Amino acid sequence: MKLSIALNVLLAVTVVFCFIAFQNTAQMAADAQAKLTNDVFTIIHQRKSVRKFTTEPVAKSDLETLLRAAMAAPTARNTQPWRFYVISDTAKVLAFADSLPHGRVLRGATAVVAVCADSNACMPAEGKMFWVQDCSAATENLLLAAEGLNLGAVWVGIHPMAARTQAVIDFLKLPAHIHPLCLVAIGHPTGEEKPKNKWKPENITWL
Repeated sequence: MKLSIALNVLLAVTVVFCFIAFQNTAQMAADAQAKLTNDVFTIIHQRKSVRKFTTEPVAKSDLETLLRAAMAAPTARNTQPWRFYVISDTAKVLAFADSLPHGRVLRGATAVVAVCADSNACMPAEGKMFWVQDCSAATENLLLAAEGLNLGAVWVGIHPMAARTQAVIDFLKLPAHIHPLCLVAIGHPTGEEKPKNKWKPENITWL
């Protein structure tokens, strides 16, 4: 009889413990999800164009993380036409900067990613130019990922400027089917640049 009572008490305690543990786990998961959501919006609003960098190199693992984020972007019909050319040697970055019209923005960066598209992978006919949106989405993902890693980055426009486009093609020796959209200069920020508040309700039309 006493054994039966003891077992019942033990079972009740176990059930209560499991219930409490389940509630704690659920709360922890909810807290983690809330933190993730907050972090996403923090990163979006903290992103800024960084042009002043320290001399600390960007780790290859961090560059790969940025490229993984870039390749998570949406594309028309999932064509994924993007191709990325990465320069992480300081001497080559400087040479690249010197070869480009208005390339001085690259000076000081310790890595540069050229975001390009492969015309052989693009949609046919009228959809061919969707590569611009596809690669733009990838570039924004890369910029946000850089902010998330506490790196600095700036989008350097190339397409559709003819002289800039040809300079990138020449320096990177791109084949005819590869078209550069932009460059992203990357490095460890000095902390001088700050995010801007670009919220303007007057730019919204509610229907």
